[in-house]
Amino acid sequence: MNQIALGNNGPLVSKLGLGCMRMSTAWGGTNDEQESIATIQQALDSGINFLNTGDFYGHGANELLVGKAIKGRRDDAFVSVKFGALWHNGQWIGLDLRPAAIKNFINYSLVRLGIDTIDLYQPCRMDNSVPIEDIIGTIADLIKEGKVRHLGVSEITADQLRLAHSLHPVTALEIGYSLADRQIENDLLPTARELGIGVVAFANTAEGLLTGELKAPLADNDYRHHFTRFQGDNLLKNLEKVEVFRQIASEKGCTPTQLAIAWVNAQGDYIMPLVSMSRRSRLPENMQAMEIVLTPAEITTLNNTFAPGAIAGGTYLQR
Repeated sequence: MNQIALGNNGPLVSKLGLGCMRMSTAWGGTNDEQESIATIQQALDSGINFLNTGDFYGHGANELLVGKAIKGRRDDAFVSVKFGALWHNGQWIGLDLRPAAIKNFINYSLVRLGIDTIDLYQPCRMDNSVPIEDIIGTIADLIKEGKVRHLGVSEITADQLRLAHSLHPVTALEIGYSLADRQIENDLLPTARELGIGVVAFANTAEGLLTGELKAPLADNDYRHHFTRFQGDNLLKNLEKVEVFRQIASEKGCTPTQLAIAWVNAQGDYIMPLVSMSRRSRLPENMQAMEIVLTPAEITTLNNTFAPGAIAGGTYLQR
C-alpha cells in the first residue's frame, strides 16, 4: 500500500484509509465484533495504517473495538478520532464543542482505545454556538499536553478552514467526496490544497449509490431515506445515471465500487479515499481499486457524466 504525507510535511499514512464506523451499531445496524477486529488487523498487515473512528460511533463501542484490534501493535496504526456529536436513543440531538467537554471527551477516548496519544483529533463539524478559536485552542492545548499529535477538522466551510489553520496548523480535512458529491470542488478543496492540508475523503460511493447494487424502492428502515437523493423520483433518476456508471466500470474491467474509489484516488496525492469496511472479504477489492489507473479520456467521461448537479436531490451535506 502506497503512503502519502498527510498535508505539508505531515505524518506518513497509507493512501487508503479504513473507516471503522460501520463496525459498531452504525445507523442502527450491528456487526460481528470478531470479524471487525480481524478486518482491522488484516488491514494493518496489508499496510493500511489509517484507522478512522469517532467517540460517538456506537456510543463508544467503536473505540473499544479499535482498541482491542490495535492492542500490542500501537505503532502499526494511525488513529483518527472525531468527537462532539451527541446522540440519544439513536437520534442526533446536537453538538457539544465547549472546551470543558472536549477535555472530557478525549480522556474517555484514550481509555477506550487503550492508548496514550491520539494521532489525529477532530471535531465532527463546527458548532456555531462555540467560537472556533475556543475549539481549536483547546485541541492545541491537548497537543501541547501530548494527548494529541495532529489537528484535524471535518465538514467545515472554506472560511472556517482558513480561520482554524491560522490558529493552529490543520493536518487533515475529513469531508464527503465522490463523483456524486462534488460540491467541495468550488471552494473547500482548492482552499485545502492552497493551505497544504490533506483531505480524507469519505462516502466515496455516495452512501452506496455508486456501488451499482442499489435497487428501488429502499426498505422502510433504510437510513438513506434521510437523504433526498434516495427519495421518490430522485432515486429513480439517479439509478438511471448509475446504469451508465456500471457500463463504464464494466468496460474498464472493474466493479462500480472500485471505479468510484479509483476516481477519488486519482484526484490528487493529497487526497485519501476513506473506505468503510467491516469484513475481511472487502479488503482485496478495495485495495485493488487503488491500483486502477484512469486514462485522461476516462476521467473526462466520468467528470462529464457526473458533472456537479447531475445527481438529483441533496448532497451528503444537504440531506
